[in-house]
Amino acid sequence: MKQTLLLGTYTRRKSQGIYQIDLDTDSKTLENLQLVVPEKSPTYLTKSAAGRLYSVTTVEDKGGCSAYDAEMHFLNAVTEEGAPLCYVAVDEKRQLVYGANYHKGEVNVYRIKEDGSLEAADAVYHDEPCGSHENQDKPHVHFTDLTPDGRLAVCDLGTDRIYTYDISSEGKLSEAAIYLAEDQTGPRHLAFHPNGQIAYLFGELDSTVTVLAYDANDGSFTQLQKLSTLPEDFNEFNGGAAIRISADGRFVYASNRGHNSIAVFETFEGGTSLIRRQLISTEGDFPRDFNLDQTENFLICANQNSDNLTLYSRDAETGILSLIQKDIFAPEAVCVYVSK
Repeated sequence: MKQTLLLGTYTRRKSQGIYQIDLDTDSKTLENLQLVVPEKSPTYLTKSAAGRLYSVTTVEDKGGCSAYDAEMHFLNAVTEEGAPLCYVAVDEKRQLVYGANYHKGEVNVYRIKEDGSLEAADAVYHDEPCGSHENQDKPHVHFTDLTPDGRLAVCDLGTDRIYTYDISSEGKLSEAAIYLAEDQTGPRHLAFHPNGQIAYLFGELDSTVTVLAYDANDGSFTQLQKLSTLPEDFNEFNGGAAIRISADGRFVYASNRGHNSIAVFETFEGGTSLIRRQLISTEGDFPRDFNLDQTENFLICANQNSDNLTLYSRDAETGILSLIQKDIFAPEAVCVYVSK
């Protein structure tokens, strides 16, 4: 079987935009890299159920979100002055797209029009106190995606907070709850357990995964456990990056930029606790993103600085990864999108 994966990239050196690459699950290889959409630094992307593509974009000195139809023909871009987004997600029920703007500390909401193009719907800025880390100079929104019950969860690295918003049918946000993480955690990304009651927060600044109980009654989070993604004797630079969970909720994966590894955790007691089972090299530099394939028998990792992808097989019973292929050229890749 062949699956086609999409790659979001920076375009600072070698890349020209959004690429696709084939995963052959029979031969267990990644092959046939192709540029499919010329775009300036499309660092994160997603697709709607209708097959439309929504991507981070930069247009001259403005940043925002681009829309493409199912054949990847350009529809429109909604941009504003300043830095581009760093994360995008689709809300199928309300036909909205959410964007996280790291540099501006802003949450953006876009309406999906009938033809798939976008229009601005709302924008929210955070003004809470920031953490004490040097990278927490101001609010830095890094993640905007839905909770299992249809609220919006927003990770802000700068303020050490997760914001939960209620969402109107028109895309207007209203604050429901705020979770304050430990100082210098640097909330980056969030992954929910399939039971909808547990979430896993990856702290970029302290390289930790925090297990959180999620209360759908009011949108609040409560800390249950916090543990490192690094070896105890590692004292060099590291920045936490991507976090994913298997569909059965048994295993959580997190990538380390600096240590250049993927940490594998097993879940216990309904997802309320984790034990680290593996740390495996990404065979490259700065693994900003990775993803499980459609079968979840494989994991594909993108190493931003070394311009390569790494392919692993995954044991569904133990969660353990085994290296299959490395040094697969992919320029400046920072997002691995897999259609589920």
